[in-house]
Amino acid sequence: MPSTPEYVEQLRTAALRVTRPRVAVLDAVHENPHADTDTIFVKVRTVLPDVSRQAVYDVLHALTEAGLIRRIQPAGSVARYESRVGDNHHHLVCRSCGAITDVDCAVGAAPCLTASNSNGYLVDEAEVVYWGLCPDCSPPPTSRPRP
Repeated sequence: MPSTPEYVEQLRTAALRVTRPRVAVLDAVHENPHADTDTIFVKVRTVLPDVSRQAVYDVLHALTEAGLIRRIQPAGSVARYESRVGDNHHHLVCRSCGAITDVDCAVGAAPCLTASNSNGYLVDEAEVVYWGLCPDCSPPPTSRPRP
């Protein structure tokens, strides 16, 4: 888990000014993978009680634009943020409780999947979301249907 000096270095490397809200948001995202904005806001407020919701939104946007965090939004879900960036991994989403888990690339190098016809687009990312039930929401193994 990165520490404050590492967050400072990440911000400087991304040519972003180092501020207490930016460091606090980076920490909150690292500590709470796949957290929504409300969760991140609450976590940041524990460290910076006077920070505004708009400031947290602005920081999330700036960090996402700089590539320091990643914004994901599975269908039917609010936006969520994660610190795992640059590897084009995918996600498992529980249909029941909404839990999200990282899963490595399906096969090969990014973008993992090749479009059957790119129609002239320069593809640099593919997004795959696997849907199902997490272990906590799944029926006991004896009652699961066989594939």
